[in-house]
Amino acid sequence: MSFIVVQAITGLASAASLFLIAAGLSIVFGVTRIVNFAHGSLYMLGAYLAYSLSTMIGDSFIGYLFAMLLAAVAVGGVGAVMETMLLRRIYRAPELFQLLATFGVVLVVQDVSRLIWGADDLFAARMPVLDGSVSLLGHSVPAYDFFLIAVALFVMGGLWLLFHRTRFGVLVRAATEDREMVAALGINQRWLFTGTFIVGAALAGLGGALQIPRQAASLSMDLNIIVDAFVVVVIGGMGSIMGAFVAAVLISELLAFGVVIFPEITLVLIFLVMAVTLVLKPSGLFGRQEFTTQEDRRSPDPPLRVGTGAMRVFCWGLLAIGLVLPLVVGEFAVVILTEIAILSLFAASLHFLLWGGGLISFGHAAYFGLGAYGAGLAVFHLSLAMAPALLLAPLAGAVGALLFGWFCVRLSGIYMAMLTLAFAQIAWSAAFQWIGFTGGDNGILGVWPSTWASEPLVFYYLAFGVCAAVIWGLRHTVFSPFGYTLRATRDSALRAAAIGIDVTRHRWLAFTLAGAAAGVSGGFFAFAKGSVFPEVLFVSTSIDGLVMVLLGGMQSLAGPILGAIAFTEMETELTRLTELWQLCLGILIIVLVVVLPNGLVGLSSLLQRRRS
Repeated sequence: MSFIVVQAITGLASAASLFLIAAGLSIVFGVTRIVNFAHGSLYMLGAYLAYSLSTMIGDSFIGYLFAMLLAAVAVGGVGAVMETMLLRRIYRAPELFQLLATFGVVLVVQDVSRLIWGADDLFAARMPVLDGSVSLLGHSVPAYDFFLIAVALFVMGGLWLLFHRTRFGVLVRAATEDREMVAALGINQRWLFTGTFIVGAALAGLGGALQIPRQAASLSMDLNIIVDAFVVVVIGGMGSIMGAFVAAVLISELLAFGVVIFPEITLVLIFLVMAVTLVLKPSGLFGRQEFTTQEDRRSPDPPLRVGTGAMRVFCWGLLAIGLVLPLVVGEFAVVILTEIAILSLFAASLHFLLWGGGLISFGHAAYFGLGAYGAGLAVFHLSLAMAPALLLAPLAGAVGALLFGWFCVRLSGIYMAMLTLAFAQIAWSAAFQWIGFTGGDNGILGVWPSTWASEPLVFYYLAFGVCAAVIWGLRHTVFSPFGYTLRATRDSALRAAAIGIDVTRHRWLAFTLAGAAAGVSGGFFAFAKGSVFPEVLFVSTSIDGLVMVLLGGMQSLAGPILGAIAFTEMETELTRLTELWQLCLGILIIVLVVVLPNGLVGLSSLLQRRRS
């Protein structure tokens, strides 16, 4: 019994910081509807700033506490700059563009932090007065854990007073319910959004600052915490502070006891809870009920025409370049071209979902990774050659998409996006923790092409030919009767259902086709790298796919191909030219989102409009 109590207190201490960042994320989304992927970066900044300040003024308990509060205030100021300079320009943009812009911020903050504090983990001193332990039921519990729990309760009480006893809080709650009505009443939404973002950023900074006596400040903090924060926000309900608190406690206790009872499935468990919550109650435990199953957009995108004239010449020219260029460049360039061909198919499969079906996916890496693992495991466990192993890659991707898609296509918008993220993280967690089968974080090694395809040039032409054929197949599907019907479900699901179209079945089939195509690219990726690691399933891979699609442009079938070429080339060249390549890439992404929302394919039309 004593062990259970002590473990529960440990879980509550972990829930404290998780609640702070999740509450900030929930408040920001509830008012601004921004999916802020950079919220984890604000958490990381809070930790680094608190580390620096505590080394200067942290000799006493009061000084250490003041350093933490000062770090939170500073992060709130960073949030104000971020909101006024960037997010204010994209409030009316689709969720995907918001995600892309905030991902650019993540890259910028990563390299700025590396430039200021270095790449090594930084360990702060223990907090004075609270650096000891308390004996409880025969077990020693860190005194700092009780402090964290007290801070979380104090902040929750302060947030309740802020949102129920102040004019600002009433306006924030009103904006969460109905932003249009708040604007109609003459409230200045700009300053309301800025104030809300400052509060959310300060909470994230405080959460990071409170962690430094317990863990090192590191550059991996942002991506590690943002996924957990999304889990908490989704389970608790977007926009609900009470939901964030309850969900943070639930997830932290599951982790605290799961490590002891079910260590093999701890990571899978929390994402499974998220997935079940989204399936049974998409709005979360305390979230506001919304119409989430068949959203009727009634705002169709411009019709996509069959390529004629200049576009057809461009596509044939691109194909010719892909056939001829490897013959005149070096071996390293051939390797890069192979990666471009593989990622072009990955981006094209995601574009088929996003544009063709209006299905927002934050977890498309699941099917790319399943294809990679399908091929890798076939080589490792079954000793198959490259050809039969590659045949298993699209099968693995299709089976995963068939299973996950059955649940995902019944939701829409941000709820569907979060469910796809949950399933992708379940796949990543399984690959990471199932060490006996997948190798865990050691990965699967020795996944090399067969002898006849071991030369880089031969493997390139194989990958290029297969990927180009699959991309052509996706293009043919877009202009088939199925493709036109799928776009009808995208533009108006209710009207499509009214004329007898089975909306769910069409979306499910499209999801499966996209998963199979992503599996093909994943299989070739495994043989191109010679290994498979859990990172191919992680959220960062899904974000890379979204960056390629949006960078190239959503309104053209050539967009994802251009995006894959541009993204791979920029990443390769920037990595070669400077150590701060993430900073440069992040700035480029932010500029493209603000200046060129239609992607690279929209550049010509933009120039024509400016000339006229």
